[in-house]
Amino acid sequence: MGLQLKDVSKFVGQEVHLKDISLHLEPGSRYVVLGRTLAGKTSLLRVMAGLDRPSKGTVVAGGVDVTGVSVRKRNIGMVYQQFINYPSLTIYDNIASPLKIHGVPKAEVDRRVREAASMLHIDHLLDRLPAELSGGQQQRTAIARALVKDVDLLLLDEPLVNLDYKLREELRDELQKIFGQRDSVVVYTTTEPSEALMLGGNVIVMHEGRVLQVGTTTDVYQNPANVKVAQVFSDPPINFIPVSIEENCNRFGEDLCLPPTSEIAALPKGEYTFGIRSNKFSLFDLGEGYFPITGTVGLAEINGSETFIHFMHGNESYVVQEEGVHTRKVGSRIAVYAHPGDFYVFNKAGNLLVAPKHGR
Repeated sequence: MGLQLKDVSKFVGQEVHLKDISLHLEPGSRYVVLGRTLAGKTSLLRVMAGLDRPSKGTVVAGGVDVTGVSVRKRNIGMVYQQFINYPSLTIYDNIASPLKIHGVPKAEVDRRVREAASMLHIDHLLDRLPAELSGGQQQRTAIARALVKDVDLLLLDEPLVNLDYKLREELRDELQKIFGQRDSVVVYTTTEPSEALMLGGNVIVMHEGRVLQVGTTTDVYQNPANVKVAQVFSDPPINFIPVSIEENCNRFGEDLCLPPTSEIAALPKGEYTFGIRSNKFSLFDLGEGYFPITGTVGLAEINGSETFIHFMHGNESYVVQEEGVHTRKVGSRIAVYAHPGDFYVFNKAGNLLVAPKHGR
């Protein structure tokens, strides 16, 4: 059963939580809603679920207008950031609770509970109380309770955000397999571009209550429709460079002339914004076509097995992603290499004109 939002807006007083959103979500598909804090992700899920009624627009499920239909009358499962379990019930009864409410036969309840618990590797914990479990095990319980019903719509609102890194990695892998086995519409929200890429499927990029772009995750990542999508779908932040396209030269800063590619050379002269992801910068000259950008190190930020070097070229600040753990002295000089084919080009309005060729 598919889900459609038609021109949906949500206002709370003078605040705009959602604005003019139209979406068509197909059954059996996975959608990751990607946006920063306060982008409107949770508001969108609440309207989809029927917890909130939109101020304007309609919600259609399976061809039926369900805009005013309570969540209690709809076949929906939902998982929140904070795991919510009944403290006085065993894990078994927590998972079974939505089935018992709907009068599912006892034997069927037992089969579904054990199946869901096995998928999430908590089948050995069914006799325990939530207080006896770790945070990760409690979140698995909450997810199992949402999965145990054969729902048309499964909504997950940043369900892994409060778990440690290792647990998040494990659950992401498990959830991908589980999502692939279901015919329901699955909507999963996150603030993390890396999580959206790992989960795959389709992505809905949001900012300030508006949907900026919808498409397959890889396509949106490789072809962001505008500057804002590129900003939201980049971690670490994408580097933006003001560039003046002149005759045989793409000039940025006072001393750099970026060689034009055939796609860039076809653009009219004028002012543009070029973008390049930090992992496309290199600290080594990789050969033909690469050109150096020299600068001054402002910060070397170590993150796991990578180092993000922040440096200044003229008045502009950039970030290069370096494999491994390295130290760089603040104020030291650095040379970073880039290839013209790795740059995005946006016009004055911020819309994408040129994207790097796939595979570069």
